[in-house]
Amino acid sequence: MSLDAASRARFNLERAAVMLLDDTPLGMSILVQIVTGLGAKTLYRCATVEQAEQVASNYELDLAIVDGMAPSGRGYDFVRWLRTEAKEPNCYTPVLITTAHTPASDVARARDCGGHIIIKKPIAPKVMLERILWVAKEGRPFLFSGGYVGPDRRFRNDGPPGGVGRRREDLAAAAAAEAAAQTSPETPPEIRQAS
Repeated sequence: MSLDAASRARFNLERAAVMLLDDTPLGMSILVQIVTGLGAKTLYRCATVEQAEQVASNYELDLAIVDGMAPSGRGYDFVRWLRTEAKEPNCYTPVLITTAHTPASDVARARDCGGHIIIKKPIAPKVMLERILWVAKEGRPFLFSGGYVGPDRRFRNDGPPGGVGRRREDLAAAAAAEAAAQTSPETPPEIRQAS
């Protein structure tokens, strides 16, 4: 999703309660500037996971922006805690994960802990706004499975592989269509000659 510079649409976080978790003063300062620039007035600034857990336990949140806290990864652990231990509605709070390092393992970790999306630092305000809008509009359902709680990790629906579904009904329909094609009467000679 890309924002059109000529758009006259307005977006404002004025009524949103936003929790920020970043253990570095500079990172926190940048996040505060970005979200206050987007209109946010209710901010919960957390420098530790323990502070973030306390905020999530005591206040209703509309958005969480969480640093991955490399190399320990405590930010990812907080998101997993939020999804599995926090009470409703905070367990469903949209979570944007920020990090300076985005190797495939960190992207997978952000996805698997229950985050909505990962944003690479340095963060431009426009990118933050695009990601917030994307999360607000995308509407992925929440999944509850043995080892995962969070938004559906699939971003796109490419359909079944090879055009044939994997469910029994799909396979049965494909087999029936193939059998019908084999038992259909032979094409009349006049049509064969025309082709």
